[in-house]
Amino acid sequence: MNRGALAALAAGVGFVLTGTATAQNSSPGQGPSQGQVQGQAQAPAQPAQTTEAPPEKETWKAPFGGSFTATFAATTDYSYRGISQTQRQVAVQPAFTYETPTVSENVALSAYVGAWGSNVYFGNTNPTIAEIDLITGLRLKALDDKLTFDLGYIRYNYLGAPSNLFFDFNEFGLVVGYDFGVAQLQGAVRYSPHFFGNSGIAWYKWGQLTVPLNFIKLNENVTFKVFGTIGNQYVERFTNYGIGYNNYWDWQVGLGVNVYGVDLLIAYVDTNLDQATCGTTMNCDARAIFTISKTF
Repeated sequence: MNRGALAALAAGVGFVLTGTATAQNSSPGQGPSQGQVQGQAQAPAQPAQTTEAPPEKETWKAPFGGSFTATFAATTDYSYRGISQTQRQVAVQPAFTYETPTVSENVALSAYVGAWGSNVYFGNTNPTIAEIDLITGLRLKALDDKLTFDLGYIRYNYLGAPSNLFFDFNEFGLVVGYDFGVAQLQGAVRYSPHFFGNSGIAWYKWGQLTVPLNFIKLNENVTFKVFGTIGNQYVERFTNYGIGYNNYWDWQVGLGVNVYGVDLLIAYVDTNLDQATCGTTMNCDARAIFTISKTF
């Protein structure tokens, strides 16, 4: 879609179902993802004399006791809040995050900084080639890490975009999640004082439910889950953003499979915008998006 006609851009938790600490929701092609809740089934306790300590999870150690995370993803479409940023074409999306150790054993508060990127395509007349997001925030865990709070900031930057289009913008967000064991629930609110394309104040609210399919057991290296997300985007000067109303809904449902550490996701993505209210394009129409990613 011509970005002058539509400012469609991402948590995605995020990154794209990465375990990293970035900005939005984390479904296929969704952009940076802040506050992803990762649940693990707990094995029954065994007698002390026969219990072996579980192997420590490998981490990519970083200075000052922190850790690095890198994720590389490829997706059939970069969808930002339901609107394609690549004219429904493929995207490659790397991400990199540094997270500090927690304050103490009793205060599970950490900070993070990172970057997320993707190619974009807004039409032949628009020279923008990529989106680079700089991300930072604080993460707090409680109740045996079941309850999470993620307060974050994202700076969206568009490489090659003319300055008079005002594509670059800032966004602040809070993501809250809880792992019930049988399901993980997340909700978030995000705010931008000067949204994409000089479109004024913007608010985005979303919720996500993820259900691990633990009853499907192929082997210990293959796991399944289903997820559903719904969000509402409000834009003050919506005509500058290229949509027909001051707010719209987006939603998706999908299936994720982790195979030997590689995430495979397929999702049905849609909005309540039609072509007439989406810059006369098909970028808001229903579609299936497939994403493959690997986190190190």
